[in-house]
Amino acid sequence: MSSTGIGASVPRKEDKRHLHGKSTFVGDLSFPRMLDVAFVRSPVAHAVIKEAEIDADDRAHVFTAADIEAISPIVAEGTIPGYIKTEYPVMARKKANFVGQILAACLAPSRAEAEDLAERVFFDFDELDAITDAIAATASDAPVIHSELTNNIFHQMELGQDFAEVRASAPVRVTRTYKLARQAIAPLEGRGIVALWDERANQLVVHSSTQSPHLIRNGLADFLKLDQNRIRVVAPDVGGGFGYKAILHPEELILGYLALKLKRPVRWLEDRREHLTAGANCREHIYNITAYGDDQGRLLGLDAEVIVDAGAYSIWPHTCAFDAIQAAGILPGPYQVQNYRVVTKTVATNKPPIQAYRAVARPGACFATELTIDALARAVKREAYLVRRENLVPVEAMPYKSVTGKLYDSGDYRHSLDTALGAIDLAQLRAEQKQRLADGRPLLGIGFATYTEHTGVSTSVLAGMGTRLMPGHEQAAVRITPDGGVDIRTGVQSHGQGMETSLAQVASDVLGIHIDKIQVTHGDTALTPYSTGTYASRCMIMVGGAIADGCDRLIARLRVAAAHLMQRTPADLSFRDGAFYADSASMSIREIAHILYFAPAELPPDMDSAGLEVIGGYRPKIDSGAFAYSTHVAVLEIDRDFATVKLRDYVAVDDCGIQVNPMIVDGQILGGIVQGIGTALFEEVRYDESGQPQASTFADYLLPGCGDVPNIRLFKTETASPFTRFGIKGVGEGGAIAPPAAIVNAVNDALIPFGAEVAAVPVTPDRILSALETVGLGPGFTAGGAS
Repeated sequence: MSSTGIGASVPRKEDKRHLHGKSTFVGDLSFPRMLDVAFVRSPVAHAVIKEAEIDADDRAHVFTAADIEAISPIVAEGTIPGYIKTEYPVMARKKANFVGQILAACLAPSRAEAEDLAERVFFDFDELDAITDAIAATASDAPVIHSELTNNIFHQMELGQDFAEVRASAPVRVTRTYKLARQAIAPLEGRGIVALWDERANQLVVHSSTQSPHLIRNGLADFLKLDQNRIRVVAPDVGGGFGYKAILHPEELILGYLALKLKRPVRWLEDRREHLTAGANCREHIYNITAYGDDQGRLLGLDAEVIVDAGAYSIWPHTCAFDAIQAAGILPGPYQVQNYRVVTKTVATNKPPIQAYRAVARPGACFATELTIDALARAVKREAYLVRRENLVPVEAMPYKSVTGKLYDSGDYRHSLDTALGAIDLAQLRAEQKQRLADGRPLLGIGFATYTEHTGVSTSVLAGMGTRLMPGHEQAAVRITPDGGVDIRTGVQSHGQGMETSLAQVASDVLGIHIDKIQVTHGDTALTPYSTGTYASRCMIMVGGAIADGCDRLIARLRVAAAHLMQRTPADLSFRDGAFYADSASMSIREIAHILYFAPAELPPDMDSAGLEVIGGYRPKIDSGAFAYSTHVAVLEIDRDFATVKLRDYVAVDDCGIQVNPMIVDGQILGGIVQGIGTALFEEVRYDESGQPQASTFADYLLPGCGDVPNIRLFKTETASPFTRFGIKGVGEGGAIAPPAAIVNAVNDALIPFGAEVAAVPVTPDRILSALETVGLGPGFTAGGAS
């Protein structure tokens, strides 16, 4: 086994260029005669668009919807039962449906000149009533956003069966409504596109800050009506994605069209104001939950309604229905729920489209389920962690098929909870909590959350959903170079996960070659095998499996050559540490490669055409996915006068199967937790009644800062998946799932003596004070209650 193989915490190969400012992002690209693009965007949320007013001198440099009719509207197809497709025009044509929707593209030699030009383009509107509330949108008299939809509903579904007998006989019933605020994606690097026509290759070349180059090429071909071999998509270095960069956006089609028409390079770089007001949003959900339990808090049934505010349009290729479908499937989480029924609605409003990421529906479903478990514990007056533990699926039940049909492959959820409990002194914290309640110091709260994450989502699962996206297989090209190194080419795209390192570690592990001699190339449709891209915590499972398969194939070829050269039979040879051995004789991969490339006459004739380059492929034999899991514990204080929350301690116990690079895994989890803290305490995209966004800068849209992040203590278990190569599970989104639930459960734990409860995120001081006001309390938490 190589010292840089699976399990080694080797430094990230890509960090040298990132830390020394030598990376190449879209914004670093420059071509002769390049024009910059600035977009004119709708200032109103819902309106009929009148004729544009453009100065005659500017007209040749401004493109409106009438000028780009050759671009087909984006239509997210699918065979999802109950889903109604609608058109998403890349520029608003007759009607604007959200603030920030593109109305025109302005071109100039610099971005500043393009923005000056955009300010001279004027549109008049006949404003229509805007709808910004998903529940109000379904009323029969609500404004109509798309004529194809009834009551503005894109999709609705029902899963599970009624359980009337359980509902009638259950000793305990708790009903809650939970709300998750709409969030911006907020990657370090916004989206960016440079499109140009390559006359020599006869291709449209699109450099895009994307997670999914091949997927974007599919979309460009579909909606620009071009053959795929006339399009090349290149993703350079990408500064964060979170799913925002895994879908097709109107800007990619517009710039592609302009490059085709003008035969000049064109560039658009998203600024932060565009991102916050017009760009992707994620996860605005409402959960209406009723849980039925016995007098000890054991779950007997779960009844749920999930309402997803999808914004104005359905995204390509996943469709806007994906959030609700996923939420419905994972709400039972790691718990033994035998009776379950859920109804979902995906609703159109006059807001930017929901992009279905930043862990998709997982934080929302975890939030709703975990808060319900705590509410059940309060109803039966038992410690929350005890009720949680008793309801978790026991290890002896694994693999466990949930009531929604999901096959949980491996996991010891109770051990995860016990490990988290062992990391804190709960008895001491409870004693301190009582003392603080009595002496007037800030309140203390302790909150738990346990979740499972469906990673490496498979063909069979998505085929059952009816989505167009089918990512259940993966390919990788693997080549042994003449000097014994390794070239790997893969169609996925790294955007911060360190995949140039971890994917190289897989090859290092199988071939016994140090990762310094392994090069990973990704993100270019002209060079790499087809892939749907990087998302949903799939790459280490799927691409890692494909690389390992390619390496296995190469070892088989090398074995034949080595046997001939060593005058042995292939069966006589053993392979380890990058070499073949027979008794005291050995030959390294480097030696064999040198002969194959430079002295092929020494090899058998049938080796001449085989070569040392293969395409490896991988799809798990049981492709139901691999389920990572975790337990998080938050300890926090609440100021009595201002209701501000201070995180004091945070514990996470994660299991993502066998870890390829534990250092990278820790970084992924830490970053995810900080993102989850943002969801829990700070981040919210708000709109007024007319659909105007209320946050256009980071002064209004709050992200967690250094002072908001406590010391995060990480613990791990490694439960290998029986379904995947090496036992790997995904970890890309795991850290972000549990924090909203753990933190809000801790807030509510602190508020138990006052009878108050918070059921929405972000849990701002205003929301805490509002919860206290509903039980007759105000700042200081003394009126009519404990002090």
